[in-house]
Amino acid sequence: MNEFIIALGWTGLFAPMALGAIGSVIGCAVAGQAAIGAMVDTESGFGRYLGVSVMPSSQTIYGIVVMFSLQRDVTPETAPALFGIGLLSGLALLFSALYQGRACASAIHASKTKPEIFGLSLAPAAIVEGFAVFAFVFALVLAGGIPG
Repeated sequence: MNEFIIALGWTGLFAPMALGAIGSVIGCAVAGQAAIGAMVDTESGFGRYLGVSVMPSSQTIYGIVVMFSLQRDVTPETAPALFGIGLLSGLALLFSALYQGRACASAIHASKTKPEIFGLSLAPAAIVEGFAVFAFVFALVLAGGIPG
């Protein structure tokens, strides 16, 4: 039984990075596809479309930092905390990257028709980023309380 608990601890240790990266890949792909479509329909503004399409990549960075903050000996005592913090923060990062990619795609679609709303159309993506930051900070604070 201890081996299973330790395996869960190792899973939790690397989950924030892996899940954050998976979400970032999908979110950037969705936003990137919208950016490519916008480039076909417009004559300018290509750089800002590409810039917006990489916004979901920040969740990978948050996941890496959380993973490093969870680095400690995986024992039957620490494994449940590592698993819980790692998996739940990783899922929060995954979903925030997915939905931020969708929000970025919507901002790109809207601003190709009405370029003057470009900055304002990024507000939903920034709000989603805020939830990723909340999960990130929450995970760092909780990780500081794990012994070892």
